[in-house]
Amino acid sequence: MRFVAKQAQEGINVSDTHPLVEAGTLLVGLTAIFVVIAIALIFMIEIAMQFISVEDEAELFDGWLPEDLVAVSPADERLLETQLLVDRLARHWPDSPYQFRVEIDDSELANAMALPGGLIIVTQGLLDQVESENELAFVLGHELGHFKNRDHIRALGRGIVLSLFFTVITGDDVAGIGIKVADITLRGFSRRQETKADEFGLAVLNSEYGHVNEAWRLFERWDIDDDRFLDLVTYLSTHPDSGDRIKDMLDHADAEGWLAEGNVSPLRW
Repeated sequence: MRFVAKQAQEGINVSDTHPLVEAGTLLVGLTAIFVVIAIALIFMIEIAMQFISVEDEAELFDGWLPEDLVAVSPADERLLETQLLVDRLARHWPDSPYQFRVEIDDSELANAMALPGGLIIVTQGLLDQVESENELAFVLGHELGHFKNRDHIRALGRGIVLSLFFTVITGDDVAGIGIKVADITLRGFSRRQETKADEFGLAVLNSEYGHVNEAWRLFERWDIDDDRFLDLVTYLSTHPDSGDRIKDMLDHADAEGWLAEGNVSPLRW
């Protein structure tokens, strides 16, 4: 019997699915895998970061500043007065393991940040908005609350993971991109973290002045109908909604029996 080879059917090794659909499915699948791995790593690293002592943190970040910081002159009067105010407020946290240092970012956007090593950054835009020492004291007390709860360390863990993933994807130097991603990550905390920091800030304010008046005044002035809309959007990108935040603070002050009225201290510049 003679064997006659049959001609292969045309397109037998070609998928019926459109190449773009296959590429999209592959991309979605790989993205999902990366996301799952990232979430798992973030969870593990956030736990591991809690075991870093404050002493090790201070040594590791001694003299460190964010890459995008444009610091004002060391002779700026507001820098000195803000540092002195932080020092006064920190006395109400007597067992604080940090040596706090303040930098003012020459930015028109209103914000404040708690960064590793006891670094507190306040923007010029925020200082332009506050109208009393009490307002500023609450913002600074809030940042002290992040240090108290070590929120910044958990956020740093997220930044490390994200920087590694960006390095794998882009091939860029891990050191450079790591700082940038960590900067971004450290500027956003969860709603629960922000609320706990607010409560600590109120406690510090009450200890310093004997009342919590003006703690929420800054947020009351940020009405979305005025020309400070950009400041509101910028601040809310890393903080809870102003209306809810004011109500939560008033409720907490009432529950603690803290006075909501009292003499207001002027700014010292």
